[in-house]
Amino acid sequence: MILKTLHKRNALLVIQLLCLIGLCLLALSVGRYPLPIGDIIKFIFSKAAVDEHTALLLLEVRLPRVLGAVLVGGALAVSGVAYQGMFKNPLISPDILGVSSGAGFGASVAILFSLSMLGIQLSAFAFGLTAVFIALGLSRSISKLHNQTLVLLLSGIITGSMFGAFISLTKYLADAEYKLPDITFWLMGSLTNITNEQIMIVAPIVLLAIIPLYLSSWKLNVLSFGEEEASSMGVQVSRLRFIVILSATLLTATVVSITGLIGWIGLVVPHIARFLIGSDNRWLLPSAFILGGMLRNVT
Repeated sequence: MILKTLHKRNALLVIQLLCLIGLCLLALSVGRYPLPIGDIIKFIFSKAAVDEHTALLLLEVRLPRVLGAVLVGGALAVSGVAYQGMFKNPLISPDILGVSSGAGFGASVAILFSLSMLGIQLSAFAFGLTAVFIALGLSRSISKLHNQTLVLLLSGIITGSMFGAFISLTKYLADAEYKLPDITFWLMGSLTNITNEQIMIVAPIVLLAIIPLYLSSWKLNVLSFGEEEASSMGVQVSRLRFIVILSATLLTATVVSITGLIGWIGLVVPHIARFLIGSDNRWLLPSAFILGGMLRNVT
């Protein structure tokens, strides 16, 4: 029975991966200048199979967006799974500790001061991490006599609301003709300006952040029974909480800094993956990454 379940889950992961590859090929083929999927496949194995303009379109425009969609959707979905498992709450999303609001404020300030695209991304990344550190510091200062998980959750909500107010303030101060549209466009989230160089930077960070989460997946399974039960089974709950927060925050801050705010994937995709493959995080995490990449390419 156990072997049958394992084979079924592995088969589902393979099917999902094949669907992701198919959607990526479809995304590369559609657009203002449609390309036959056969030509794209030929190009993958032999770059001389297409003309120079087609190669430029694929390599410099569509491929970064497709790969970026996979990384962004997968990272947010994995973060959502990790946070939902840690907080034991199905309504948790990756921005629960304020990372998205902090990143939005950082980007808004950078746009307000006319920084370059790199400056905007670095500012968004830095303020996203800052927001989470503020939430952690706030929860640590008041959680000695209360439930740590609940206080951390409330601290994240407070921090997110605070940075949301800061975003509103920057929009109020921004020039209505030039700066305000740029801030609004960034906050809407887009893959339009993503480049191969950004993919080369973001991909290793996403991989390094996912590895600790996957290695801790069985501990997240144990944590679902409760903190006391997990501690009795040898899981260091505080250490696990730190690993989850650090890794999930790094994932979210990294992808949000290059694409802007992406709202619903980290909340919805974990539930879709859970419905398809079950609640075991050893399979749920890779399944969520694949489904997140699929849905971000579709949307």
